[in-house]
Amino acid sequence: QVQLVESGGGLVQAGGSLGLSCAASGRIISINTMGWYRQAPGTQRELVAVITSGRTTNYADAVKGRFTISRDNAKNPVYLQMNSLKPEDTAVYYCNAAVRTSWAARPSDYWGQGTQVTVSS
Repeated sequence: QVQLVESGGGLVQAGGSLGLSCAASGRIISINTMGWYRQAPGTQRELVAVITSGRTTNYADAVKGRFTISRDNAKNPVYLQMNSLKPEDTAVYYCNAAVRTSWAARPSDYWGQGTQVTVSS
């Protein structure tokens, strides 16, 4: 069983910065695509940023130029740097990863429990 645990959420003022980390544990052979998603109250979960195994990145239009996704840390395989935060960035942020746990199987999709990010005006 694989577990993804997010950390780094909290309360910040508009214009401030915050960094989110995702730690992976369990029997992991390799990790393919990883990403960050968010969900505000009363809304569906939406993509924030994704990074492939080839290090190609994609961002939601709302966060382009402000957020940066990165990987390659064994303890925290995916990181999200958030700058120039806005109140509309307020949401629960979730880590996602495609993880291979066996040489005989394809990767499977895993989600973290989420971490709250609140941006005040």
